[in-house]
Amino acid sequence: MRREDLRKYKLPDEPGVYSFKKGRKILYIGKAASLRDRVRSYFASDLINGRSEAIVGMVEEATSLVYIATSSVLEALIVEANLIKRHQPPYNTASKDNKSFNYVVITKEAYPRVLVVRGRELFQNYGFRKPLYISGLRNHYIYGPFPHGGQLQEAVRMVRRIFPFRDKCVPQRGKPCFNRQIGLCPGVCTGEISREEYARTIRKVCQLFSGNFKGLKRQLTCEMREAAQQEDFEEAEKLHRQVSALEHIRDVSLIKNEKLVSAGGGTRIEAFDIAHTAGKETVGVMTVVDNSEPYKAAYRKFTVRTATNNDVAALKEVLSRRLNHTEWPLPQIFVVDGGKAQLRAASNVLKSAGLMIPIVGVVKDEFHRPERLIGDERMIQAHERDILLANNEAHRFGIAFHRKRRGKSILR
Repeated sequence: MRREDLRKYKLPDEPGVYSFKKGRKILYIGKAASLRDRVRSYFASDLINGRSEAIVGMVEEATSLVYIATSSVLEALIVEANLIKRHQPPYNTASKDNKSFNYVVITKEAYPRVLVVRGRELFQNYGFRKPLYISGLRNHYIYGPFPHGGQLQEAVRMVRRIFPFRDKCVPQRGKPCFNRQIGLCPGVCTGEISREEYARTIRKVCQLFSGNFKGLKRQLTCEMREAAQQEDFEEAEKLHRQVSALEHIRDVSLIKNEKLVSAGGGTRIEAFDIAHTAGKETVGVMTVVDNSEPYKAAYRKFTVRTATNNDVAALKEVLSRRLNHTEWPLPQIFVVDGGKAQLRAASNVLKSAGLMIPIVGVVKDEFHRPERLIGDERMIQAHERDILLANNEAHRFGIAFHRKRRGKSILR
């Protein structure tokens, strides 16, 4: 597709879900706070600087576009997840398997919990088609996959303000939990709500995460009228508030996160750091930020073998050993802790391996706080927040690993 092809679609400045297609085949599904602005961003002249090569190729391959306007970004987030699950578009799933996404899980209990679970926890040891056990309980419903974990967490918080539910409190223990005190638990802990009434709430949550917003609004409106006819005005007022909340969702935080995603938040970033005490017990670490979130299952530790009291040499060893692991996916950006010397060393290692991946260095001040970023300017502008997150994770992870090694050395 080309930019001039967009004229025939008349994209609205509204939230919604869009799909790039090649013939009848759906290539990619995404959501947007503004369909017009988000889709236009795919045809910017500097697209390759902010997005992966796969997405650039997808735009070139696409022949048409379809979209669905929604009443809110929350609805778009949920509709996107349901469409991805139904169609399995190749450009949504090629760079990630089911373990990398996020899911909403509603447990099968007398008073079900609503949880956000990472795919790698959901499917760990059970395979993709076998049931999940959380605290020994078989799951009841699974919704997803949701590509953006941070946005999903915020969405669940918003849903909970409309339909309060239990997460961790013990049913009918008598003492109100903290969430009960602030109105996010309906009184499961205190016995104020029956199993039947709570089940009705959970059914509404299920309906919402199934993407049936219109049906849910109609149901709530009917229940509100019935309650009013029976002169149960307290229940009618509660239902009225829920209908109003669904019609006027204030998803400012989701819109803010959407801007970060539209700037290219699906990039994998690997950060490296070296830790030692006067050259002793030198270690290196690698951390990964994927889709703007720490991907802790991909973190790696290295005991440095060849360098003593030389951060640059230690970094070269760690990077070289990392590149020997061809089974690990390569990132779009490498991040090193340090200045020009570390940046130059990393560049030489990558060139020797025949790789042309952008590198960014994080220069620290005397208190080891980030002072400035050096290296590939285009990647810095597009991914500064994620670069700093990856570097901070590497520093934290490296110190923890070094302290553990040093403690064992002292005991020896």
